[in-house]
Amino acid sequence: MKKRIVTVAVLGIIMMVGCEKDTTVIIPKNPEAAKISRTVSFSKDLVPIFKSDCALSGCHVTGGHAPDLEAEDAYSSLMKGNFINKAAPESSIIYERLTGKLTPGMPMKAPGSDPSQIEELFLAWASQGALNN
Repeated sequence: MKKRIVTVAVLGIIMMVGCEKDTTVIIPKNPEAAKISRTVSFSKDLVPIFKSDCALSGCHVTGGHAPDLEAEDAYSSLMKGNFINKAAPESSIIYERLTGKLTPGMPMKAPGSDPSQIEELFLAWASQGALNN
């Protein structure tokens, strides 16, 4: 019995040491998000952000992590994968990743744009019905 307890304890320590987390950037809630009154276009506003920050090699591309955010597949991938909650946009998986409520927070490095822009544009687009426009 004592040998089993020691074995379980050692395995637990190994598992804890083997799990490490990179820094998660939590994007603060932007009060300006509610002020977007124009229609947000999926193809003109969000797809370019996906292209520069998400649809990168090893990330959200065909054969990479879901959802596939390459321009031609992004909309259907988001909808089929239930990443968007039209009834409660702030509960959408994508929005929760953008705000850091779910980890890892996205985008991981945001090389091409301001992450707060992604958050507010996504929320406005989803609140407007998440149209493929």
